[in-house]
Amino acid sequence: MLTWIMYDITDNKIRSNVVKQCKNFGLYRVQKSVFLGDINQNEFDEIALFFERLINSEIDAVYIFPMCKEDFGKVRLLGQAFDKELVTDEIKQLFF
Repeated sequence: MLTWIMYDITDNKIRSNVVKQCKNFGLYRVQKSVFLGDINQNEFDEIALFFERLINSEIDAVYIFPMCKEDFGKVRLLGQAFDKELVTDEIKQLFF
């Protein structure tokens, strides 16, 4: 399933671990604190548990949004939707 992960994390070490984990699951960075990729249900649950144990729930936030391909096809990008230095051609292909 296509999955968006967005986060607002204050601690640099924790934030770096979140980035590393997203990349380990094959997610692509589309902005500095936003990842997108195709993962299965087990991976979805695993990454959610990992983040739940890692972050400080009193001050940090992680959003994990599954999205079906039909709804993803309805996404509209406006303006400078991606950080051109971070986004890969594989992510661009999902939108175009």
